[in-house]
Order: sequence, then structure tokens, then C-alpha cells
Amino acid sequence: MDAVRSILQPITHNLPGPIKDLGISIIGDKCYQSLINDINIEDVECIKYGVSKGLGIGIIGASSIVKVPQILKLVNSQSAEGISFLSYLLETVAYLITLAYNYRNEFPFSTYGETALILAQNVIISVLILRYSGESAFAALFIGLLSAAATLLFTGHSINMATLGYLQAVAGVLGIASKLPQIVAIFQSGTTGQLSAFTVFNYLAGSLSRIFTTLQEVDDKLILYGFIAGFALNLVLASQMVYYWNAPSAKAQGKRKAAPAKAKGKAAGASSATPKKSPATRRRG
Repeated sequence: MDAVRSILQPITHNLPGPIKDLGISIIGDKCYQSLINDINIEDVECIKYGVSKGLGIGIIGASSIVKVPQILKLVNSQSAEGISFLSYLLETVAYLITLAYNYRNEFPFSTYGETALILAQNVIISVLILRYSGESAFAALFIGLLSAAATLLFTGHSINMATLGYLQAVAGVLGIASKLPQIVAIFQSGTTGQLSAFTVFNYLAGSLSRIFTTLQEVDDKLILYGFIAGFALNLVLASQMVYYWNAPSAKAQGKRKAAPAKAKGKAAGASSATPKKSPATRRRG
């Protein structure tokens, strides 16, 4: 290890200023000195902290596009089949409360940044679901109520920190409950419909990673228990996605049922029709 260190240290000690400042801003002076300058691979605490920061940044980066496939699927199909609006409504409310709670507690942005990005995508998906379900009039009402709630949550004048703590506990329950309507909808329909596999599996990986980052950087049991419960239900959704992977949509099932019935009707019509007789001819002698 000393040989490797002697090769790398001249490089790590002479990194450009912006790169050095970025590294310090992410993992702090102590861990930067230990991991980058000293190349101390035995500093377990700093390694775990660095991994946690890396995961957090990765989750935030992935969350910027995590629901884009779901949005595209809705727009391309012009259908909200298999997607529960109630599920997205509950999740959106839970994410709004969680975002305000983390922001006002001044937790590191790397531990909750994806909440803001996913929240914005959830709003878009919720509006699309309402539109393609024939409920466009409710979309404006949904946006208005959400904006009013955000104003109340992010300003300390209306809701104090103690009350916000109770709301965060409620948000944990809502986050868990938000998965249940989607799980039930898939179970009842026997298909995942327009649900995006990319979104489901990224949620599963993200919730597992968030358990680790929360244990490392945030001493808050409400946040931790919410991620643990979320991971368990995301695992159920991912399992359903695998199980119903090749199941046809309800529309396709309807077409399959209609085709034999139509063919049967045609056959019955043909059999009931009487054949026409040709006119008799007279023989002339």
C-alpha cells in the first residue's frame, strides 16, 4: 500500500483548486485529508461517510429522470390504465411535507434532494392521470391546493417545528399508504398497465440506498422508519412488476374476448341463412 500511496499522493496533493474545494464541500476537511491526501483506506468512518455522500448525489441525479419514462408512457398511450391517482396524490402530499421538514431542519441536501425533483414529476403525472381519466377540471384545483399547502409548510409563521414534526409522522404513514392503492390496482386488474418498470425498480434501489444514507448522516427515526417501510412496499411493487411482466393490458384482453364472440356470431348467422334455389326450367318436347 505504501508503494501505491507514494505514486498517488503527488497527484492528490496537487489537484486543481475547484476540484479540491468540491471534494471538501462534499466530505469535509477531515475526511478529505484522510481519504484524498493521506489515502488512508483504514478510516472506516470516512469511507462510509464518503459512500453515503456518493449515494446521495447519485440518487439526486437519478431522481431527476426517474419518472420521465412514466410521463412519456402516459403521453404516448394517452391512457392512465393501471395507474392509481390516489396513490400519486398520497405520495405527493407525503413528499411535500417531507421536503418542508428536511428543509426547515437544515439537513444536508444530499440526504433529501431527490424529494423535490420527484415531487415535481409527481405533480405532472397526477395532472396527466386526471386529464386522461376525463377529470381535467380537477387538475387546476389540485395545483391550487398543493400551492397553498406548500406556502403554509415552508413558512414558519403558520406551522411551527413541533407541528411540522407531527406532520412528518403523518407523512410517513401517507408515504406507506400511497403504495397500497397501486398494489391493489395491479392485483385486481392482473396487469401493470401503463406503470413504468424503470420507475418502479429505481424507486426500489433508491429507497434501499436512502436507508444507508439516513443511518450515516441523519439522526432522525421518523425519516429512517419511513424509508424502511417504503423499501418494503417498493419490493412488493417490483415483485408484481416481475410477476405480471407479460400480462396483456385490459384493453388487449377485451379485444381478445371480443374477437371469438364476433367470429361465433358470424358463424351462427351463416348457418341460419337458407340457401337460394335456382328457378325450375321446363323441358320442351
